[in-house]
Amino acid sequence: MARVRLIERDHAPPEVEELFQRIEANGAKIINLYRAIALTPPMISSFLKLGNCLLNKAELSPKLRELAILRIAKLCGSEYEWTQHVPIAREVGVSQQQIDDVHQWEDSVYFNDEERAVLQYTDEVTRSVKAADETFEALRKHLSERSIVELTMSIGYWGMIARVLVPLEIEIEEQSVGSARDLLGKGSGPGF
Repeated sequence: MARVRLIERDHAPPEVEELFQRIEANGAKIINLYRAIALTPPMISSFLKLGNCLLNKAELSPKLRELAILRIAKLCGSEYEWTQHVPIAREVGVSQQQIDDVHQWEDSVYFNDEERAVLQYTDEVTRSVKAADETFEALRKHLSERSIVELTMSIGYWGMIARVLVPLEIEIEEQSVGSARDLLGKGSGPGF
């Protein structure tokens, strides 16, 4: 059971109720993460907008983003994040072998040099905030400066989400998202 209340649409403050209505009208699901963040009405819209930008308006490859998110979920012990993002990872081209091996990517044959650079960077930034010069130079060989910034922001954003989900013990929905569309809806994002 979650350590905080999960806000239901019919018991939400008006601005949250309106946001939830827009999300559902757009064809997306109101997931438990959103229901927990709804306890902070001034923040939920900005929180969702940043996630929407990272998912829809980034130059960074969605496959690389999802590999980073899955790695963050493993490093942080965020089963919720893992469960929500495995279907999305599959949808954007992450193989089942990569999903199975992301916890031991260093020893796996299923990751190319670009993916290894992203995973090494993800490990260092998630664990220590700072990345070694060699790690950054390896990343620079594969990604533009814009993609590096987007990757860094993605690591921070989904790391923050893990740091909300895990200590607050937010439960996975009975039916988790099955695709990016479930999370984002049919448009550019959840009701934006």
